[in-house]
Amino acid sequence: MRWIWIDRFVKFERGKSARAVKKLSLAEDYFQQHMPGYPIMPACFILEGLAQTGGILVGEANDFKEKVVLAKITSAKFHREAVAGETLLYDTEIVTLRPEGASIVGKVYTLAPGQSIGEPVNPPMAEAEIFFAHLDKSRSQQLFGDLNFVFSGELKHLLGLAKVAAQRTDGAT
Repeated sequence: MRWIWIDRFVKFERGKSARAVKKLSLAEDYFQQHMPGYPIMPACFILEGLAQTGGILVGEANDFKEKVVLAKITSAKFHREAVAGETLLYDTEIVTLRPEGASIVGKVYTLAPGQSIGEPVNPPMAEAEIFFAHLDKSRSQQLFGDLNFVFSGELKHLLGLAKVAAQRTDGAT
């Protein structure tokens, strides 16, 4: 099963940076299974949301021609837990983009109820450096055919929605 750990993009600068949000609802099944009675989001899911935000940023920088896979989490630091009811803000920035892969830095912030999605005011609750590999075309063709399994479906759709929203905002000014 594949899960999407972001709800939507709120900012996207091609080849530079991306910002996405995830609202943590107590209705999500992992809260019932992970630490019953103390609903915290597992750290691996927080990292996956950051990787999805950064992976779309990297893939879009290459017009989704490459299959981009998470290759290595170079470093990750968690300063506190994320609990049900909070909103996570994933900020990612490309550090390097090369033919063999790309690296990003990312920070995860929590928003207080009523706080805008603009610039975060709280210190980050998590930080990570992530390396993505571009799969060799001939080898990935043998293994997966023409299907771009990373950028099919919902994540690419979320990016499309962000681009439409940005066009509307730009046209309104």
